[in-house]
Amino acid sequence: MRLGTVLRGTAYEFTDLKEVMAKANEERSGDALAGIAARDLTERIAAKYVLADTTLEYIRGHPLLPPECDEVSRLIEEGVDEDVYREVKSWTVGELREYLLRTDTTGAAMLHTAKGLTSEMIAAVCKLMSNMDLIQAAGRIEVVTTCRTSIGQSGTLASRAQPNHPTDRIGGMKAALFEALSYGVGDAVIGINPVSDSTRTTADLLQAVKETIDRWSIPTQNCVLAHVTTQMRAVEGGAPADMLFQSLAGTEEGNRGFGISAALLEEADALIRERGTAGGPNRWYFETGQGSELSSGAHAGIDQVTLEARCYGLARRFQPFIVNTVVGFIGPEYLYDSKQVIRAGLEDHFMGKLHGLPMGVDICYTNHMKADQNDMEALGVLLGAAGVNFVIGVPMADDCMLNYQSLSYHDIASLREVLGRRPAPAFEAWMERMGLMADGRLTPAAGDGSRFAF
Repeated sequence: MRLGTVLRGTAYEFTDLKEVMAKANEERSGDALAGIAARDLTERIAAKYVLADTTLEYIRGHPLLPPECDEVSRLIEEGVDEDVYREVKSWTVGELREYLLRTDTTGAAMLHTAKGLTSEMIAAVCKLMSNMDLIQAAGRIEVVTTCRTSIGQSGTLASRAQPNHPTDRIGGMKAALFEALSYGVGDAVIGINPVSDSTRTTADLLQAVKETIDRWSIPTQNCVLAHVTTQMRAVEGGAPADMLFQSLAGTEEGNRGFGISAALLEEADALIRERGTAGGPNRWYFETGQGSELSSGAHAGIDQVTLEARCYGLARRFQPFIVNTVVGFIGPEYLYDSKQVIRAGLEDHFMGKLHGLPMGVDICYTNHMKADQNDMEALGVLLGAAGVNFVIGVPMADDCMLNYQSLSYHDIASLREVLGRRPAPAFEAWMERMGLMADGRLTPAAGDGSRFAF
């Protein structure tokens, strides 16, 4: 296949599929930093033309990172449903885009088709879609998962309460958690990023959250976002964990930088299924973010959108309860400004959903980016319209431990009101019993966390 085209009398030729995929991306600083971005808008359009005419069979036959060299590639290949692949392999990427955007293509049909797609194919079609396309397609896909409770139902917007504390102080964590609960935040998970990666700290935080859940009969899950090996030691020591957490990269080398491998994840999966405190089939929380592979020198010359899609190909092997991209957390080296953050958030959500994942987004930015809180609120509205499974809230939208900006608890309540979204059904019923919600709206009692103090 010739990887070239002519635009306005100028010929554009690309060396290989890896170059086409990179240059077809919307502008982002990470690809420029890696030296793989399009030189200008015209070259970007030329790459999109070439990619649109590329068949899915060609993409599979020309892997950007061969399976014999990378275990993430091998796991993605093993996950392809060959019968479904044979139905679609002759399609071009442009034809796949048209199929996804047809008004008669249901979310269930998309998920069926996606069983025959590799992560690179999903990344490819993402590059041809506008922001509205990404919202429209993802908005049709429903992914419901169950750990202790279930989230992801159409018409709902779940949330992670993130009550981090700069010294892992239990009392400070609980104060932030009580505020979250008072606004109806935490139905996806109460998830804490610890300062210390010690087994003792992890176990103490898991126990403290579990005690709160049990004391108030809260229909949610607990999780402490230490390294997976630290969580495993805590669980082996008897700590109550509903699920395990781990950050993922899209290459084997990137995951090695995170201190993980597929074999380790398999071992952890067996442990949480045997010793975890939840009864549902979905026991993992994975986190991703465009640029992580480049930041560790493990990107293999592949663009960051495609690498992000590969994270989702790895994640779906383990049937997680929740997955989220920390979209603006890594910094302006990879997503320079609010325009790039907004685009990346919509891309990540769409690609995750098309992989069949229960996709959420940490709508966030760091203080040295060209972005502000209004940009995050705008992205929240767009992702809400796209049917995002959950978003993350921190006290006053300012994480005092990780030192970045996200959504506040009140922002999430406002998103639900503006978009007509509800908490997860079991959590909404609990809020009604607690006097925090009535007829789908917060009551005057909402926002007062003192009721949970004990």
